[in-house]
Amino acid sequence: MMPTPRELLQEADSRMKKASAALERELASIRTGRASPALVEKVKVEYYGVPTPLDQLATITAPEARLLVIQPWDRASLVAIEKALLKSDLGLTPASDGHVLRLAIPSLTEERRKELVKIVRKRAEDGRIALRNIRRDILEELRKLEKEGSISQDDSKRAQTELQNLTDGNLEDMNRLGESKEKEVWEG
Repeated sequence: MMPTPRELLQEADSRMKKASAALERELASIRTGRASPALVEKVKVEYYGVPTPLDQLATITAPEARLLVIQPWDRASLVAIEKALLKSDLGLTPASDGHVLRLAIPSLTEERRKELVKIVRKRAEDGRIALRNIRRDILEELRKLEKEGSISQDDSKRAQTELQNLTDGNLEDMNRLGESKEKEVWEG
């Protein structure tokens, strides 16, 4: 059975929201000089031969503005977590006391801030590209429905206009996320 224009628009909305949420998660993992558990929670740790996200192996807290404390649930995983943090692209060195790891978040240099802003812009652009790809896919479906005679030309045009409005709204959200993160990087 062919999808209706309404179903296609709902699919587009769902996929676009997921793309925005993915961008938000990616931007949260970019270091700004402020300690945030999101910074390290997706670091992959080799845990008994399986790459596992850090947030599934430990409690991550930010007791101070520039300090993260990582307390593994299994003390045997402490060394593996430390190795994963050293291998990550965060540029942070954990300090271990045998029970917990402490990550001091240093202030960012001007040069590092510029690099981070470039990364933020690249990820935001990747998100915008994902939105445009979703729009293209749904447009193709709408045109196919129109060509087959399943929907009228007027219905197709109306759905295409709604799709464009949906895309524009999500693009604005992504731009806001990117600008907000850039501002955070410069201020952090």
